[in-house]
Formats: sequence, C-alpha cells, structure tokens
Amino acid sequence: MPRSGRVAAIQMVSGSDVAANLSEAETLVGAAVDQGATLVLLPENFGLMSPRIADKLAAREPDGSGPQQDFLARMAAVHQVYILGGSVPLASGDPERAFQSLLVYAPGGQRVSRYDKIHLFRFTHGDEQYDEARTIMPGDTPELFDSPLGNVGLSICYDVRLPELYRSYENLTLIVVPAAFTERTGQAHWEILLRARAIENQCYVLAAAQAGEHEGGRRTFGHSMLVDPWGEVIARLGTGPGVLIGDLDAMRIADVRARLPVLESRRAGMGNRA
Repeated sequence: MPRSGRVAAIQMVSGSDVAANLSEAETLVGAAVDQGATLVLLPENFGLMSPRIADKLAAREPDGSGPQQDFLARMAAVHQVYILGGSVPLASGDPERAFQSLLVYAPGGQRVSRYDKIHLFRFTHGDEQYDEARTIMPGDTPELFDSPLGNVGLSICYDVRLPELYRSYENLTLIVVPAAFTERTGQAHWEILLRARAIENQCYVLAAAQAGEHEGGRRTFGHSMLVDPWGEVIARLGTGPGVLIGDLDAMRIADVRARLPVLESRRAGMGNRA
C-alpha cells in the first residue's frame, strides 16, 4: 500500500573521472539525508559521463563489486537510507557492451533490486548523433521493489517514452526516472513525459537528471523534478548540480484514485492491474 515519506533526487554534471564524480555524489547524498530524505535517487551515468567509448568499457564492473557498486552500498549503510544508483555499467558478456543497470541498496547496505535498461536511445539531429545500442546491452525484464513507501517502479531515461513498461507494474507509489536527457530533447519533451507517466499511473514520479555541459561538448537538460499523481510538478531544479527534496503523500494518491478511478476502468484483456 502507498505510504508517505520524503525523497530526494540528486542532480549532477558528471565527467570522465569516476573518483571525482563519486566524491561529488557523496556530498550531495549527505545533503539530501540532512534534509530528511529516506530514499535518494542518483542520475543516470552518475559515475561516468565521457565521450570516449573506451572509458565506458573500462568502467564496466562485474555484477556484485566495483567502485560504483561499493560506493552505493556504503552510502546506504552509512546514512541508513535507500540509495538508487541511476545507472552503473555492469559486465554483459559482450566485450563491446555493458548493461546500464539501476541498482537499489537498502539501509543495511545490501542490494535489493537491479533493473537493466530495456529501451535504448537513438537520436539524430544535425551533428548530434546518439545510438546507445553500440555500447549498451538491453535488458528485458521490468523491475519494481517494495520500499517502506510502497511499490517503486524502476526505469532509466529513454524508458520514459514507452508507457507500456509502467503498465506492467502494480499499485505503484513511485516511478523513478534517472536520466541524462539531451538539452534538445529535454526542452521539447522532458516535463511532458514525466507528467504523463504520473497521470497515467496515478502515482508520484521522481526524476534525477544530468544537468549541464560535459566533456566533449554534450549538453544535458537537467530540471530534475517530482511530479504528483495529478500531474502537478511539486518540486524542480534548473541546471547544474543540486539536491531536490519532496514529500510523497499517501492520502494524495488515494484521493486522486478515488475521484478518478482510471486504474479500475481498464477493460478485461487489456492488462488490468491489482
């Protein structure tokens, strides 16, 4: 059942130095915990944003241990909160690609969930060309975890454009969307997509973003935000590093679902949810 609580989204402008990125993330996580957050979401690529494919491949970690995984486990244990690492590159068995994995650690420091990014970004506009399939192995399994706040549906960045992923989840309190949206696509679609997912699923959406100019000239949009079940943006950041804090209200979820019972209205055979 949905429950109330305080959450945080960490916004970063990560570079190619993993140690430096983790040091900055540690400071921001500490600031979030100081403000009462019990669940903290880091952005996609929090540990590494590099234009060089060789850097991305070198940063791959075996499942279970490595600098980024060890960092997440330590943050969860030290601060006694849930830490969601927006994406960590995990070995896939393919020497040219890694899984883009959202990893969830409980307050004891143990890992309780892993989601491998299913939908991979491809976009071309002038000199901008992106094709994540060159370096990322797609996952194939939706994943949620039962937190003290209720069910949390996991996704990463481009997944937010595919609403059927979220329809596979049941009785959500929260959807998380760690991201590194480009400036161009973010300006056009970021807020619209996040609000749509909140409205469709009548739950909160917490998005943690990369937010500025990275090595190689790539610009990410930022504007991390928390959206409520009615689609209202209740907290947002601009660009640059920062911490977004917001409260989830179980009564708000219940009220929205009672007044507009969308989830109860779905027809048999079309994926009714519990």
